[in-house]
Amino acid sequence: MSSYQLIARPCPPVAGQLGEHISPLLARLYAARGVDSAEQLSLKLNQLIPAQQLKGLDCAVKLLDQAIDQQTRILIVGDFDADGATSTALMMLALGQMGACVSYLVPDRFKYGYGLTPKIVALAIDEYQPQLIVTVDNGISSHSGVEAAHAAGIKVIITDHHLTTKTPPECAAVVNPNQPECNFGSKALAGVGVAFYVLAALATQRKQQGKASINLTQYLDIVAIGTVADVAQLDFNNRILVAAGVERIRQGVCRPGVLALLEVAGRETYKISPQDLGFVIGPRINAAGRMENMRIGIDCLLANSFDEAWPLAQRLDELNRERRRVEAQMKQEALDLLAHSAYSNLSDIPPAIVLFEPNWHQGVIGIVAGRLKEQFHRPTIVFAPSEDGLFVKGSARSIAGIHIRDAIERVAEQYPELVSHFGGHAMAAGLTLPRQQFEAFTEVFQQIIAEHDPSLFDARLLTDGELQVHEFSLDTARDLAHAGPWGQGFPAPLFEGLFKVLEYRWLQDKHLKLLLQHPDHKQRIDAIYFNAKRQHWPDTMPKLRLAYQLDINEYQGRQRLQLLIQHAEIVT
Repeated sequence: MSSYQLIARPCPPVAGQLGEHISPLLARLYAARGVDSAEQLSLKLNQLIPAQQLKGLDCAVKLLDQAIDQQTRILIVGDFDADGATSTALMMLALGQMGACVSYLVPDRFKYGYGLTPKIVALAIDEYQPQLIVTVDNGISSHSGVEAAHAAGIKVIITDHHLTTKTPPECAAVVNPNQPECNFGSKALAGVGVAFYVLAALATQRKQQGKASINLTQYLDIVAIGTVADVAQLDFNNRILVAAGVERIRQGVCRPGVLALLEVAGRETYKISPQDLGFVIGPRINAAGRMENMRIGIDCLLANSFDEAWPLAQRLDELNRERRRVEAQMKQEALDLLAHSAYSNLSDIPPAIVLFEPNWHQGVIGIVAGRLKEQFHRPTIVFAPSEDGLFVKGSARSIAGIHIRDAIERVAEQYPELVSHFGGHAMAAGLTLPRQQFEAFTEVFQQIIAEHDPSLFDARLLTDGELQVHEFSLDTARDLAHAGPWGQGFPAPLFEGLFKVLEYRWLQDKHLKLLLQHPDHKQRIDAIYFNAKRQHWPDTMPKLRLAYQLDINEYQGRQRLQLLIQHAEIVT
């Protein structure tokens, strides 16, 4: 049981403006998420923000168009996560179909680090002899790498979405909605979203000129996967992209590699949800970059047939299992470190958790940081050693209200010797330190985090209030499932309420299966609380106050309403 304070979301009175076909419940949910007009519910591709608003787009399109016509050797340099993998695959597929001479390189994260570095440029020249480098999901801070490319006579186009407060590198073109002076209407595009916009504009221009072109909508499944897996904010523009991509997957008109990944995970295509992109497909693609080589994940997405994709999907599934094993071990070691410190209880821990162990795996530190952040509600950085042992590489995760990248930047500005380099977003970042500076960095970073409003460290769980009796139904659950896409910044509905416990049993001593009854009616409702951990519960629990989601449990062709419990408190 966790110690969250349940708080109902404020809901402005705009429900009537959303249309008569919207149920009162959905109208309330949408309004609480900032939807104030029926137009914001029309997730049609023609509602996407025009590409022309992206600074640098015209220049990038012109260069790519010329490169295709002149058969210039193009090299895509990607990042080693699911966003980078989908961005790379999208570029390879689209440019290849338009006739480009294109290859890709995703460097080993453990040897070459992040971004377009001089070492990566040297590797690119040695293996591919490129004339044009196009970065995807990276590059906005790669000044030295761009200089190395220019010194070798290679042009560079940067497509990225990461935040920067510095002037971007001087190169042939930079497309990033978060670069200075870019007026694009959404700052939430993932790297794959930026790549999609560039390629869609390129395809449109080539079609108008009578050249070989394609329809980019055929790859929206890839765009949706990268967007959700990168935990991009699902603003109106991203919801359009994700909704279209999910629909293609449900219809089975998606990449063979996506079908293979769903098959290996035991998921039925027509039932896929946006959340499945983040919890089923994303982790398997990410496992390649975390545990071995992201080329496996990209090649799975590039596969032209199910038979070609299947062994790659199986390997990704194996790597994901290995990742989960390593993650579980590292998390337990992290908890042991906390237990042996002076702050094993939530009320005792400092404003930020910063941990390092010399045996930890670089590929899993981000996941472990996220798990600790969720459990203790503190900004968390987990470090692992670099290959040469001279540095430690960290992955940071934050809580609402604390901009983790900006906090790291403050350390770097005040004490340049403590941080070698860094980058990221408000909620997630990466950084590298000289190993001997770990303790000094920890002290300064915790001091900076401590300057924030103390109320930010109170664990709160926003809910959508209580459901009315008649809303406990399969129809309601179906309506909610199809009403999204739900995700980061547009969270899936979470309700709260008091329930009487009629029966309960433990599954594998960690999952709690319950039969509940609402105080205001006699209907019996199934519920399950995954990873509740039996040792944290008493033998009797007559009443529970729950935060839960409505779900449909399907067994042997029969559907039953089920509550997915996210938080529980015993009421005496």
